[in-house]
Amino acid sequence: QVQLVESGGGLVQPGGSLRLSCAASGINFSVYAMNWYRQAPGNEREMVAQISNTGLSTTYADAVKGRFTVSRDNAKNTVYLQMNSLKPEDTAMYYCNAVFWKSKYWGQGTQVTVSS
Repeated sequence: QVQLVESGGGLVQPGGSLRLSCAASGINFSVYAMNWYRQAPGNEREMVAQISNTGLSTTYADAVKGRFTVSRDNAKNTVYLQMNSLKPEDTAMYYCNAVFWKSKYWGQGTQVTVSS
């Protein structure tokens, strides 16, 4: 059974930081590209960051470049999203996503709220 379990969300003040984690099980994690998406109420789900299976290649949405960093530890089957200088517009449910060829899996999401 494939599981992607996100954690690390919460309430943070503007300018603060959070580190999200996504622990994977039931897949050969090291062959999967991993992505972070987010969805705010009334908005479509959007890609935030992508990391290749080796971790050597990363891509970021323009809105988070320079503030967010995606990384992975294939030995721990975990992908991370370090979020710094958070803004109220970063408030959303954050999901991790695993992709390999036609296989695609989603986690249940973790809520991030940026508010004073």
